[in-house]
Amino acid sequence: MYSRASLILGLIFILSGCALIGLHEPLRVSLAGMEPLEGKGMEARFAVEIRIQNHGGAPIDYDGIALDLDLQGMSFASGVSDQSGTIPRFGESVITVPVTVPATAIVRHIYGFATGDRARVDYRLQGKLGAPGFSLGKYFDSRGEITLPPAPQDSLP
Repeated sequence: MYSRASLILGLIFILSGCALIGLHEPLRVSLAGMEPLEGKGMEARFAVEIRIQNHGGAPIDYDGIALDLDLQGMSFASGVSDQSGTIPRFGESVITVPVTVPATAIVRHIYGFATGDRARVDYRLQGKLGAPGFSLGKYFDSRGEITLPPAPQDSLP
């Protein structure tokens, strides 16, 4: 009798917890910067800075981050970091994640920039903030645009 009641009570707690998962505000993530790192062989490396805004009323603890960066609708770079921290309620944090760019992505994007519009670059950041313990973590999927400075003009004397 007690084991059956305990099982039912446990299921109620689990289901009510799952129902609350979707009630949090989504994370707002944007590209804040990129700095080159030393690469190896045929790949390039960058330190990507992302700004994560928490529009919710509760702080978000994270333990690890994974992200994929697409440029102009094509896969560009991916990376992971084992950083941990807290994004304050109604606050923001800038997190730096090392990413790797394979040689094929470099060639593909150089060709794309040479043949297309170079004034602006559309980007997409997808990833996950890992959560400590048994929590599920928080996924994000954000899009934005970077405006590049104009290319220098060759001047003849």
